[in-house]
Amino acid sequence: MKPQKTALLFGVHMHQPVDNLDEAVTRAVESCYHPFFKTMRDYPAFKMGVHCSGWLLEKIRSDFPETFEHMRDLSEKGAIEWLTAGFYEPVLSAIPSCDRRAQIGKLSTAIQEHFGQRPQGLWLTERVWESGIIPDMTAEDVRYALVDDYHFIAAGFEKEQLGGYYFSEEGGEKIALFPISQSLRYTLPFKPVETALEAIKACRKVPGDAAIIFDDAEKFGMWPGTHEWVYDNEWLRSFVEAVLSDEEIEPIHYCDYLANNRAKGIAYLPNVSYYEMGEWSLKADDAIKLESMKNEMGFERFENEGKKFLKGGIWKNFFVKYDESNRLHKRMIECSKAAIKRPEYEDALFRLQTNDVFWHGVFGGLYLPNLRDNAYRYLIMCENMRYKRAGALETGDIDMNGYDEAKYVGKKTIVRFDSRYGGQMVEFDDRASLFNFQNVLTRRKEAYHQKILEQAEAAESHTEPEEGISTIHTAAHTVSEELKRALVYDWYVKNSFVDHISDHSLDLESFRRCSFREFSDFANQPFEMVSGKKGITFVRNGGIYDDTAYPSRLQKQYTMLENGMKFVIELKSESRHIYDYGLEFNFHFADIANLKLNGEPFKEQQLCELRRFTLEDDYTGKKILFELDHYFTLFAVALQTVSQSEEGFELTTQGISLMVVVPFSRSMRLAGALRVDDV
Repeated sequence: MKPQKTALLFGVHMHQPVDNLDEAVTRAVESCYHPFFKTMRDYPAFKMGVHCSGWLLEKIRSDFPETFEHMRDLSEKGAIEWLTAGFYEPVLSAIPSCDRRAQIGKLSTAIQEHFGQRPQGLWLTERVWESGIIPDMTAEDVRYALVDDYHFIAAGFEKEQLGGYYFSEEGGEKIALFPISQSLRYTLPFKPVETALEAIKACRKVPGDAAIIFDDAEKFGMWPGTHEWVYDNEWLRSFVEAVLSDEEIEPIHYCDYLANNRAKGIAYLPNVSYYEMGEWSLKADDAIKLESMKNEMGFERFENEGKKFLKGGIWKNFFVKYDESNRLHKRMIECSKAAIKRPEYEDALFRLQTNDVFWHGVFGGLYLPNLRDNAYRYLIMCENMRYKRAGALETGDIDMNGYDEAKYVGKKTIVRFDSRYGGQMVEFDDRASLFNFQNVLTRRKEAYHQKILEQAEAAESHTEPEEGISTIHTAAHTVSEELKRALVYDWYVKNSFVDHISDHSLDLESFRRCSFREFSDFANQPFEMVSGKKGITFVRNGGIYDDTAYPSRLQKQYTMLENGMKFVIELKSESRHIYDYGLEFNFHFADIANLKLNGEPFKEQQLCELRRFTLEDDYTGKKILFELDHYFTLFAVALQTVSQSEEGFELTTQGISLMVVVPFSRSMRLAGALRVDDV
């Protein structure tokens, strides 16, 4: 009697951030996507699911026709079952319902046009699950979706129960859910073929069980060390041939398994993603504590018992963890609510919803300036279509944090101020170049910084695998002295028009390291806001805290211009001491190497006896001009972050920090202007 076969449900997911750098996309195609489909074209009997984000699919079709032909040939021969998702790869639960349906429908239609299939299944972006998305999926004829086995474990299921699909529902709308096996995710393609086959067969606990694997295609050639392993050493070819010749394994499509096998039951899953994502969404200290608990429990007990109960955060915690992410997300929501019925508006909005820029884990994500630039470009496109006439001043709690923001749409610029953070400028858009000069990133502690501080030689406390190759979770990374020196954390958000009261401790180095003494409570506390037709005033009755607490009042008045603003800052205090008042600006530029400060290449420096400064940006062809009615000292430093990627630790220049410093005692009135002009 022939042994009953284990159904292998194999799939790959392909995605690149919208408008990713051409060299990055080319590297992905040449190292991964092209050799993958070229190899698989020799084995049309190997059934697999494929999801490709819409932007990447169109990019491959237009720029890499040979790769696209491999994909189409495999599809025509019945090897590929295509899965849908949001066209521009949004996290579905993070965008409005109407946009979910439109994005899913857009990709399903594109797949049908290119490959003659209407997808039945959906790749859940970053496996971020909330049950509220079910009605929108079923409305677009989606019958099943892929989640992680961790989703089920977090809901109380045991691993032994996860060899098939379950039904779930929301408001009576039913959908099938397939749990992806974590053990297979960590085995394919990193372990030898024999080990991979054993892992597949081990998934079958009872007759009819399937081995379910749907994972990033980038693991097959793009992750460090994988191209040589998968293609030069022919892991993929050997694996496919071994599967096809194994009498105990049968690769089949998800839709066929769904049609021919009963569900294992009903399941209601918590708001969760894959386990690592839950760790990444925690604030650094909490993530370190969670790791400590795991270590105390021990690997085996954690995997068998603790994982069900020791959960990290949820994906939307990234909006809490990073103010910059929340601002961008809520601006996207604002643009969606505007409901402009124009195809070009909808396309810009959907591109803005691409998930990569809103979070950060092992990969760069939010830390990558080019991704934030892309997102703001599409945001400003939407704004330009919304506001045909200049002069609009709007207030409201767009960020949804309990405090109002003010937005002024000028003829040439769009400027936003936040009452929650000191009446500071949080957005400074040039409408012509579609660029946000305020698009900086605050330096924050990340859990993986602990490895740098401990002078570790690896990003994770794991040894090299005995056989196969490392995953990005186990790869070793070296740490340089430059990286250690760059580990600086800001205690306030890096906006502009940030008010500081300091003393002689404020110098170039203490400004760079954010270690100068702060006497006041103006830099990170709320202000009251009063708005007029063309102006906004922010006031705080706070204090200067020196040898005692001195009541102090700071008022900032902005008068809006078509290309910027005039401002008046008035500060009064009962303290008789002499201080340094610092007015901080943080600006972002796409090409800092060609940035000029007062006509000279930018460098970290202190300039004295100034009444104005200019920043000339070669990338946008614009210059920022600052003028003040007092002489001031200017500190200028680079704003750099240390982040983690698939390659290791990276030092990224997020922008520049400028401090305008004037002496202050008892009372002060400063008047000036900040504008954007053509170079």
